[in-house]
Amino acid sequence: MRHFLLLALVLLAGCAQVPDGVEPVAGFDAERYLGRWYEIARLDHRFERGMDNVTATYTARDDGGIDVLNRGYLRGKGEWQEARGRAKFVGARDRGSLKVSFFGPFYGGYNVVDLDPGYQLSLVAGPSRKYLWILARQPNPPRDAVDRAVQRARDLGFDTDALIWVRHDP
Repeated sequence: MRHFLLLALVLLAGCAQVPDGVEPVAGFDAERYLGRWYEIARLDHRFERGMDNVTATYTARDDGGIDVLNRGYLRGKGEWQEARGRAKFVGARDRGSLKVSFFGPFYGGYNVVDLDPGYQLSLVAGPSRKYLWILARQPNPPRDAVDRAVQRARDLGFDTDALIWVRHDP
């Protein structure tokens, strides 16, 4: 739990921003984005260090927002950790710009900056280029789709050589 709470604190420092020169996707469909996503790769951070089998599950809220459940296995301790949060849109609902909170009124940026048309692979940036995740609907997505996401991240100025590849047990 501590690791996911640290994630929230780090994101809060960005106050729901998007990195300079990076734009959230337009034509975003929140209903299609809901459900479980597997973390395929991320930039390294203390709050997720040592975690495998990381997933994020998004469900619709009655108020138009999104409930967030982040879950991962901390292999070194042999235990599952999870954190629950809430996400709200920043501006129009058809733009992949959200803010997420794990602590009441404090929010941090969650920006969908690339998304395949089938909603099978997503590139998510936090408030700066220090935060990047590649998410997919399955734990082992097609390599060419992942390669495209990595190239897109590189084109946006992220340090893709530093990506941590997440292990998912069968």
